[in-house]
Amino acid sequence: MDIREFVDTLDREGRSLAAAAEKAGMGADVPTCAGWQVRDLVRHTGMVHRWATSFVAEGRTSYHPDGGLPDLDHDELLAWFRDGHRRLVDTLAGSSPDVRCWTFLPAPSPLAFWARRQAHETTVHRVDAESALGGDPTTVPPDFAVDGIDELLLGFHGRDRSSVRTEEPRVLRVRATDLSDAVWTVRLSPGPPRAERGDHADSDHQDVHVDCELAGPAASLYLALWNRAPFPSVTGDASLATLWREKSGITWS
Repeated sequence: MDIREFVDTLDREGRSLAAAAEKAGMGADVPTCAGWQVRDLVRHTGMVHRWATSFVAEGRTSYHPDGGLPDLDHDELLAWFRDGHRRLVDTLAGSSPDVRCWTFLPAPSPLAFWARRQAHETTVHRVDAESALGGDPTTVPPDFAVDGIDELLLGFHGRDRSSVRTEEPRVLRVRATDLSDAVWTVRLSPGPPRAERGDHADSDHQDVHVDCELAGPAASLYLALWNRAPFPSVTGDASLATLWREKSGITWS
């Protein structure tokens, strides 16, 4: 996906998040985010949008803390969210491709990083907002879901801070059943996970022993790996699926 596609996704998903939040009401519980009400979700996502905008718009080349959560609610909170979302979309759409600013995951460029990261951030939280309405969330396109799994496995959990670890080496396989090339091999150990795209053989060209496979349509795996839905299918040692549930959460800090 290119930057324009990510920005278009961010635009659409942010508007859908606001619409779902407005329909559910600020006091509705968010089943996919334990302990949160819709107002908490809107405040958090709006804060992240403004934080992301500041790096690109101001060319900040080092980490800068967020601006905190607003003391707003109901219509004022929704208006604040929509304004911040619009500014993020406009900033990303109007910035030079060679803009220089701080990022925290590998990417072709800082602009590509922020467009991708905010598209996925907003999509996951749109699913959260829709969970407050009950029923199934609007589906995520398979290609976008695959990109999000790439970002999660190779990006977020490629960092030293990942807590998905095992005492002995284990191999977790993630397989999207609706796309032919969407397979990931995740090597677990006492250190950070090491994920690769594909069915990778070892140095002797022998098939890798897989201890657990998580499989299903890309969109379902995307939500499951972000801990928003159950895993469609777990084959092998289910304790590794439990480990993922318990240790893979990405928290704001």
